[in-house]
Amino acid sequence: MEKIVLKATKRDVVGKKVGALRRQGKLPAVLYGHSIETTPILLDAYDGAQTLSRLTSSSLLTIDLDGKQYLAQVREKQRDFIKNRLMHVDFQIVSLTEMMHTKVGIELTGTAPAVKNFNAVIHTGLTAIEVECMPQDLPARIVVDISGLAEIGDSVRVREIVLSDKVKIMADQEEIIAIAAASKKEEVSAEAPVAEEAESEEAEGGK
Repeated sequence: MEKIVLKATKRDVVGKKVGALRRQGKLPAVLYGHSIETTPILLDAYDGAQTLSRLTSSSLLTIDLDGKQYLAQVREKQRDFIKNRLMHVDFQIVSLTEMMHTKVGIELTGTAPAVKNFNAVIHTGLTAIEVECMPQDLPARIVVDISGLAEIGDSVRVREIVLSDKVKIMADQEEIIAIAAASKKEEVSAEAPVAEEAESEEAEGGK
């Protein structure tokens, strides 16, 4: 597991005064969880944004708080979408000796033949899956190959995911991750002959 470190300092300023810190290039955050009281902290805004942009929803990182290191996971990010910048981050400390429950994002890979051959549309049912494992065994992402979706109606379900035996999947095994569905255009084309046949029968009945 790659060690990602963010340096932080304790923060005394809270409330509305935090805005002044942001203008100074600082990113307010909070660290809480295992063996520590909830602690307001400060990160460098640029370094923090650059590092956090590379992480997945299940990534672990180390918060170096005034020389003491804590393994943590991002639990919440507040963003100003107008200015496109992070406003606040919540970090939860993780214990290397305790099982953790968290969601791991799904990444689809490959090309489904049904898209090319039948003009199918790939619909996703799940974008993340809950797992249970030790922190050091937590996957950054779950890669799902959709190249086996050859026809309309073909799907990939949770039961088909293969992970390390150290990672337990908590989701329903029958849940659909991705499915090849008919496009709206194909559905209309399939119904057209039926409609034409009905009109033909009406015309013959009227003769």
